[in-house]
Amino acid sequence: MYLFKKTNIDFIGLRRIAFIISGILITSGIVSLILKGGPRLGLDFTGGIEIHLKFTQPPSITRIREGLKSIGLGGAIIQQYGPRDENLVLIRCGTKESAKERLAQKIQEALREEFKEKENAFSLQSIDMIGPKVSRELQKNALLAVILSLVGMLVYITWRFELRFAVGAVVALIHDVLITLGALSLGNFELTLPVIAALLTIIGYSLNDTIVIYDRIRENLRSYRKRRFSFRKIINLGINQSLSRTVITSLTTFVVVLALFLKGGPVIHGFSFALLVGVIVGTYSSSFVAAPIVYSWERKGGEGS
Repeated sequence: MYLFKKTNIDFIGLRRIAFIISGILITSGIVSLILKGGPRLGLDFTGGIEIHLKFTQPPSITRIREGLKSIGLGGAIIQQYGPRDENLVLIRCGTKESAKERLAQKIQEALREEFKEKENAFSLQSIDMIGPKVSRELQKNALLAVILSLVGMLVYITWRFELRFAVGAVVALIHDVLITLGALSLGNFELTLPVIAALLTIIGYSLNDTIVIYDRIRENLRSYRKRRFSFRKIINLGINQSLSRTVITSLTTFVVVLALFLKGGPVIHGFSFALLVGVIVGTYSSSFVAAPIVYSWERKGGEGS
């Protein structure tokens, strides 16, 4: 299926405008991060409290959240875990070590009020503290995961294509991550482990799109160099040939993620928002960042035109 039968957009000619737009977006995000003292770290990275409850009846996550809203904890992480017939619920929220007992008491009182129609609706199983040491370890591991993924991409694309293609792809991936982090900061979303997972997903999604375009460019280099096509024309041709596939894939993904953002609830808003931004930026960077960087590299070598 082709959304566009034939296009002839000069992506390379638009590269300077695209680079300016990217620079503005990245700068805006960095300024926001600086003004806010860095990303707004979630419970996974700052530490907090975990409360384990056992309900006598299958618990309603919606009602539990309503009960927590009354004490200002509507944004707490609430998860049902274990066998369904055991009715176990985990509540996670940020607090200091010295306040954990008082907070646990407030949570129990709020939930007893919410479930007041049934006496002894739940019992407290345990209270655990996520300390700063564990949180720092999570921060380190999350950063390491992103860096290793980028290094792995660089090695893989250098082996599959050439170094110039690998550099273009990795720069585009860093571009995507920076803009997404900036958007999260501007939107005041927390940086949590699910958001890190979203960033890694964005890296994979954007790379897949870039590889498709690179593959088309490589095929065209074999076919059209003999006809004395310029490197600029070959790159533009490759992007235009992939454009229909790129737009269709991105639109279908965007619609699914948009539904997740609108209907998925507040707990995954940060995750789905990061994916929304990442799908848009990743699609843009494959055509307007990665391939133009390959062209600029070639041009500096004296072969581009």
